[in-house]
Amino acid sequence: MSRRSLSARTLRHGMNVWPPYLFAGVRVLHLADDWSNARVRLRLHRHNRNYVGTHFGGSLFAMGDPFWMLLTMNSLGRDYIVWDKAGEIEFVSPGRGDVFADFKLTEDRLEEIRAATADGGKALPWFENDVVTDDGTVVARVRKQLYVRRKHREDHRADTG
Repeated sequence: MSRRSLSARTLRHGMNVWPPYLFAGVRVLHLADDWSNARVRLRLHRHNRNYVGTHFGGSLFAMGDPFWMLLTMNSLGRDYIVWDKAGEIEFVSPGRGDVFADFKLTEDRLEEIRAATADGGKALPWFENDVVTDDGTVVARVRKQLYVRRKHREDHRADTG
């Protein structure tokens, strides 16, 4: 079974028991069946607390690391190659409790990517989202860049072989 044949529900459950997320305190709360959005929570506990008692920056980045790629890859389908290319995080305020990240991939954004790759070239879109507390206080801003291109004929053969 290929990764792309997993349902969103199965992937969500798998991610919630995946050791890097499980032990970091990351929980995937929602992953839409149509791959259009996701919601993730990071609880503060002794395993992800830094020296000054706030969220460890690596955990804040990791909580959102795969989602733009997963949403885009599954929304575009098997005719596209989608990889993470770059990422950055800006720490805005200390995270001292549960924090959340929401990811929403719109059809307009997918159309932009399809148009940019229609001639066989690559697209390097940036996506961003905030990591926030329950009351909406921004703890961090995360940006991810993807590499996206339509598969060539030989890429399709490698998928099925």
